[in-house]
Amino acid sequence: MQTVLFAIGTFFSTLMGGLFAIKYRDKLHYIMAFTAGVILGVVSFEILPEIISQVKNNGYDPTPVTIALVAGFMLFHVLERSMDIHRHAEETYAPHRHPQVGILSALALAGHSFMDGVSIGLGFQINHSAGLLVAIAVISHDFTDGMNTVTVMISSANSTRRAKMLLLLDAAAPVLGALSTTLFRLPPQFLFVYLGVFAGFLLYISTSDILPEAHSKHSSYKLIGLTAIGVLFIFAVTRYA
Repeated sequence: MQTVLFAIGTFFSTLMGGLFAIKYRDKLHYIMAFTAGVILGVVSFEILPEIISQVKNNGYDPTPVTIALVAGFMLFHVLERSMDIHRHAEETYAPHRHPQVGILSALALAGHSFMDGVSIGLGFQINHSAGLLVAIAVISHDFTDGMNTVTVMISSANSTRRAKMLLLLDAAAPVLGALSTTLFRLPPQFLFVYLGVFAGFLLYISTSDILPEAHSKHSSYKLIGLTAIGVLFIFAVTRYA
């Protein structure tokens, strides 16, 4: 039940991110700077301590988890660079914009959102605390996913109506992903390895994706401050909530 409730939270987070991108395109950098701080805080003060605690309490070998963290970071890096290469090729050899490129990119984001929902479900298979911290991270960055879905659609000459349709698909994807985890259970050792992959993925999108994008056109101390506030917010939540 908790898995479903938090997955519904990702639905509204994604939806609001997309609608925000449509209405307030000039304010996105503030949200993204804060979101990057929130995700960094979740990884630093929740996911990594949870992994360390479980490895210690259960006597697991920490090596697979640390390898999984690096693998998660590198996997997302390779996937994103591949998409960038394709996009640069489009810009070089076909100056006109292709709506189908935006649709394919939005579908890829929906697939990524589906795995976000799976992450929430697997987190709750570990324990309530792990599920909660994964849900916080997913809900935080799904706001950005919603913005990205709308952005890639509109920038590829798709209509606002079509962008909203793909946004709904992206918002529904994590709910479906979370529901899918009610159909199976994984061994504890595999769950902690998966949590390592998820930590690596979050580190990448916060430091190499969301934060640079926030500063790409509006570098300022305000944005740095918002990122710091995001980190401190999660620190306070994990210590005093």
